[in-house]
Amino acid sequence: MRLRRTTANVRGVVSQVRRAVFARHSHPLSAWSRLATMPLVLVPFWTRTWSHAVFIAVWFLVNPVMFGRPRSTRSFASRAMFGEEIWMTEKRRDAALAIDALASGLTVGAAVAAWKRRPVVAAVSISLSMAVILEYWRRVADIYDDSRMEKDEANISA
Repeated sequence: MRLRRTTANVRGVVSQVRRAVFARHSHPLSAWSRLATMPLVLVPFWTRTWSHAVFIAVWFLVNPVMFGRPRSTRSFASRAMFGEEIWMTEKRRDAALAIDALASGLTVGAAVAAWKRRPVVAAVSISLSMAVILEYWRRVADIYDDSRMEKDEANISA
């Protein structure tokens, strides 16, 4: 009984933290700056200086919460971040999952290329990863838009 209560409490806290992070990460400046700085992930692999990884990790950890809440949800980046939250919460196994896996694979490929000091392969791989992430964003933005339409239809029916 106590374990169930503790598990429920932990899930509740995780849900609240996720909600708070996505509320701020949905600011367009947060989403776009995080995407634009993705190539920084390759720096520690290229330089083989792991202290660089610390600074880059701090950036990627702080970025989602350093901006305030967006003024609206009309921007593509905001809709994508809110859609990603829905997608993660519902644990969907759909095309977005495959697209996200492809983007991750391309990023790993870029890191390997950076380690081997193959600049063209690293640049092309990270660029393709970023392009694939934009397609992922489009998919999860559609999830958000669909959820908004469902809420609007429910309000009209009520």
